[in-house]
Amino acid sequence: MKQFTEFLPLIVFFIIYKMYDIYSATAALIAVTACTLIFSWFKYRKVEKMQLITFAMVSVFGGITLFTQDSSFIKWKVTIIYCLFSIVLLVSQYAFKHNLIKKMLGKEMVLPEFVWARVNTAWAIFFLALAGLNHYIAFNMSEELWVDFKVFGVLGIMLAFTILTVVYLYRYMPKENSDNK
Repeated sequence: MKQFTEFLPLIVFFIIYKMYDIYSATAALIAVTACTLIFSWFKYRKVEKMQLITFAMVSVFGGITLFTQDSSFIKWKVTIIYCLFSIVLLVSQYAFKHNLIKKMLGKEMVLPEFVWARVNTAWAIFFLALAGLNHYIAFNMSEELWVDFKVFGVLGIMLAFTILTVVYLYRYMPKENSDNK
């Protein structure tokens, strides 16, 4: 259920865009993102920081998009969020010595520190590349292609990178002793 509420604003954005236009879709994105925050609060009695940051970014860039009737602001939001993800991963690892990927997955997996460091850095580079790709598509291709890329392309690319990460992590997973039966 939680994953569905995270994707709901994007799904609504896509549907409203296809039915109307980018501005109607942006207004719907802001509204549905606010609704998911409210739902999260009532269901779990907490709102995650990332949800709040996303809502703030959607509200600010979406609001500017609606006010100016210029879709480039909503396109910039995506690029900026991916850049922020990259910066947060790198700064937390190198400045504060906190590996956020390890913090998220370390309870389920025991891996050498260098593996966690590589994976954290790889995801930071991945988000930076995704930001660049989003920026290129948003400002050099049609708006419809950008919306399709944002909804389906990013999802596919992220799924592929997640699979590659799992394959890499699997190489370093401790092997169970087959003698103990």
